[in-house]
Amino acid sequence: MTFDGFENLLHEHRVFGPSDEFKAQANAQPELYGQADADRIAFWEDQAGRLSWDRQWDLALDWTDAPFARWFVGGKLNVAVNCVDRHVSDGYGDQVAIHFEGEPGDTRAITYQQLQDEVCQAANALTELGIEAGDRVAIYLPMIPEAVISMLACARLGAAHSVIFGGFSADALRSRINDAEAKLVITADGGYRRGKAAALKPAVDEAVTGTPSVRNVLVVERTGQEVDWTPLDIKWNDLVGRQSSVHKPEFFDAEQPLFILYTSGTTGSPKGILHTSGGYLTQTAYTHYNVFDYKANSDVFWCTADIGWITGHSYVVYGPLANRATQVLYEGTPDSPHQGRWWEIIEKYGVTILYTAPTAIRTFSKWGREIPQKFDLSSLRLLGSVGEPINPEAWMWYRTVIGGDRCPIVDTWWQTETG
Repeated sequence: MTFDGFENLLHEHRVFGPSDEFKAQANAQPELYGQADADRIAFWEDQAGRLSWDRQWDLALDWTDAPFARWFVGGKLNVAVNCVDRHVSDGYGDQVAIHFEGEPGDTRAITYQQLQDEVCQAANALTELGIEAGDRVAIYLPMIPEAVISMLACARLGAAHSVIFGGFSADALRSRINDAEAKLVITADGGYRRGKAAALKPAVDEAVTGTPSVRNVLVVERTGQEVDWTPLDIKWNDLVGRQSSVHKPEFFDAEQPLFILYTSGTTGSPKGILHTSGGYLTQTAYTHYNVFDYKANSDVFWCTADIGWITGHSYVVYGPLANRATQVLYEGTPDSPHQGRWWEIIEKYGVTILYTAPTAIRTFSKWGREIPQKFDLSSLRLLGSVGEPINPEAWMWYRTVIGGDRCPIVDTWWQTETG
């Protein structure tokens, strides 16, 4: 087997270290390991100190009910404030938070000030619908700004969101809504995929017929396709659009539930994994900053994961925004309307850090290197891989063709359970 010019590499022993220049400026320096080894609790307290707390914690780690850990006991914070408001307060309201690229070619550049305004409007809308701290909200949306806004609005209110991948069936959606006892479902008429409007609302209509906890369905009109409106339905623009952009946040215990995310169910029924606020945000902010070497004043980050998975939660929403990132959010598939769409986006926005999956890399290699070579990828300085082990052929293609033999590759793994 050949791999776009690479022989089948069953055994690969070469080492490709980062350049001296990269190492000198890296956020993660060797002394981090020593600090963590010397006092792991103090180490994580230092990382938590990078966040904004309304009240300092009394105890960093309570391990008295092992294996159930409680982090930053007594501390109070608001996750949405950490991801949005504090950056505006620090004078970065005009910085772009999200470069949204819709599959049809529509775009939005959303600054941190605009993101704060829209999150506050959404939080006020959810409050009008009776959503309170401790409630659960199901989110079934395509990769559009309203998905991020909805997650942050829930976090602002202390309501746990349950994001459900848009490719799941009505049965899968119903089981997750019922398990979480969600009061509200946020969805869209549909999203764009491979040049066509793919419907989402019919699956929600079918699912909520068997979900007694659901009081309302909030619908984003993304595609303009025909929708069968029901008495539960409310149009996003009608409700959210008339809300005030001012919302006073409440600060919650560090152990306040942030979200429920369900495992894939490959080894039995899907299991709802509950992540809390303080520990989760500390971990995602730390890993995004250090693993991806993120520089808030110069980098443009792009994680291609769907928000329906843990990688999307941590490295599309919470990690990047906690670190004041400018990032790309892309709605569609890699080959719409052409096989160079991703490379076109990298060139357009000057993406410096790309984080994607080996499956995508293998697909691109089969399409041929001549496609990415049509685009200027010189802005890239670091590449990431996630989702499965990456084989040597794909790794070498990624480094050589996409990274220009200069970009370090960080090969990562996460679990829904670990965040």
